[in-house]
Amino acid sequence: MTTPENPEPVWRPAPHAFADPSLPSAVRIYEVGPRDGLQAESALVPTAVKAEFCRRLVSAGVRSLEVTSFVSPKWIPQLADAESLMAELDPPDDVRQVVLVPNERGLGRALAAGAREIAVFVSATETFARKNLNTTVARALDNARPVVAGARAEGIGTRGYISMCFGDPWEGRVDPGRVADIAAELAGMGCTSISLGDTIGVATPGHVRAVLDAVVAAGVPVDSIAGHFHDTYGQALANVHAALIAGVTEFDTAAGGLGRCPYAKGATGNLATEDLVWMLHGLGIHTGIDLDTLTDASRWMAGHIGHPSPSRVATALTAALS
Repeated sequence: MTTPENPEPVWRPAPHAFADPSLPSAVRIYEVGPRDGLQAESALVPTAVKAEFCRRLVSAGVRSLEVTSFVSPKWIPQLADAESLMAELDPPDDVRQVVLVPNERGLGRALAAGAREIAVFVSATETFARKNLNTTVARALDNARPVVAGARAEGIGTRGYISMCFGDPWEGRVDPGRVADIAAELAGMGCTSISLGDTIGVATPGHVRAVLDAVVAAGVPVDSIAGHFHDTYGQALANVHAALIAGVTEFDTAAGGLGRCPYAKGATGNLATEDLVWMLHGLGIHTGIDLDTLTDASRWMAGHIGHPSPSRVATALTAALS
């Protein structure tokens, strides 16, 4: 593609589908930009900007969107406007609109605000559970149980997050069997999808396969597993490919590569949605995402938060069109 102002080609991925039955024909992009992406921003983002960001992501084809968290404002001031944001949103019926819920009180707030799906959050390591959740791993699971039950009673789905599945900055390596036990507990509670988080981005493809094999062996169906990778050591896309071969078809990303965990030393931003879409489209895997509209949304948000997108694809496309 060229433009009158720029006769040089503006590249798009050329699909080259492999005759490989281990690769899926389609992948769900679970967009976390509005929640996980913005939560660590120091300057408060206006509710109207967040709402417009969500609308732009939906226009780009996003159909799984995590919009906010009903956590106490004293812990994450950026998300203090959860109810106000939900009131501004009216996504199409085919959009999976998810909110993070830390406890039963948060569930009550989320249900009152019209939540369609909720997510609960636990840790695979004790140190991160104390630092992020102010509790133990066992108690975090106990706290999640009534939240999941309450959501199920209301007929809405529940997603389970497990952080620090591959490495912890305080405890080091994490036993895949420990991750598998926690994933099995979440599945037993009734979580219909479980996201395995490489919170500090230390995983490699072989490590990803080892954790996935352990989780599946514990009785968690592979089609209920999602991958949540960070690119701290440049391995995120390679890790996605390993997970694809293992049968995973849902991946958490943030438009523009926004976000990091404010409680995890060494954590960098989420895998950029644009970077993942570029790779998947090049593999001939359907995502439903329009790359140009998505990049426009990331560029627009970067202008509001005051720093450029770390996404390689968004940066390259922006430079090619400028």
